Amino acid sequence: MATTSRILLLLFLTSTLMAQMPQNPSPMVEHTREHPRLTKEMPPGLRVGLGLGTLFVPERVKNTQGVRLLFFFHGGDWLPEVAVAHQRKMAVVSVQAGAGSSTYANLFADPMRFPKLIAEAESKSGLKFGEVDLAGWSAGCGALREILKDPPSYKCVSRVLCIDGVHTGYVNGTPGPTESQIQTDNLQIWLQIGRDAIVGKKRLIITHSEIFPGTFASTTETADYLLREWGLKPHPVVKWGPMKTQILSEVKRGRLLVIGFAGNSAPDHVDELHSLPEYLKWLLERRA
Repeated sequence: MATTSRILLLLFLTSTLMAQMPQNPSPMVEHTREHPRLTKEMPPGLRVGLGLGTLFVPERVKNTQGVRLLFFFHGGDWLPEVAVAHQRKMAVVSVQAGAGSSTYANLFADPMRFPKLIAEAESKSGLKFGEVDLAGWSAGCGALREILKDPPSYKCVSRVLCIDGVHTGYVNGTPGPTESQIQTDNLQIWLQIGRDAIVGKKRLIITHSEIFPGTFASTTETADYLLREWGLKPHPVVKWGPMKTQILSEVKRGRLLVIGFAGNSAPDHVDELHSLPEYLKWLLERRA
């Protein structure tokens, strides 16, 4: 009886410890495919600190009318600037706030913060921004979700890019053992903007990888849920993507684009961030 009690106690302590464990970096490493990286640069232009993040207006932006403003979350400072410098008439506000999607979501707990940032960016740059776009990588997509939940902010956003970062939790706290049940509350705003993209009112691009965090739902699991709710089915493909990534699936409908990439390691995750210049070209396309 004492032995049984010790075993039960050990199992209880082990399960409790595992429940408290955060996501660990993927231990998977493969050496077949190259993982090229953009070169760190400081493109010439105007840089201005805002109440949140830094505004960068490339030197090539001369006309004060019709400039597009991109908010990018969790991509560091220089990489979004390099990506925007390749585009025509686009400025960017880069925000790096730490780890975890909740960290980014909490930045916009006050729904007035986003419109105030736009007004501040216009005031300090002397520009009148024609359209506003949102983009985020990984945890940064938490900010996108929170901004879009505010109806006035949702209305003023034209295009949204979610790079391997649409996550949610599991209903029972853990995955499996077969197909997992995921929490869907955090996904409702993605369903809304996806429907608007399908009929041409918005532009939405979602990318996802094969990375399996374990402690919360993967981007593939959330993409599968969204596609089912939209009544869409992923089209299997095998082709090269930007930065030598490998595309496994894609869905195009109206102005909605969902792309699935191969890879379940940390370098694969970062590949998608460094694909940002190409993703911005996709984002600005008139058709999906």
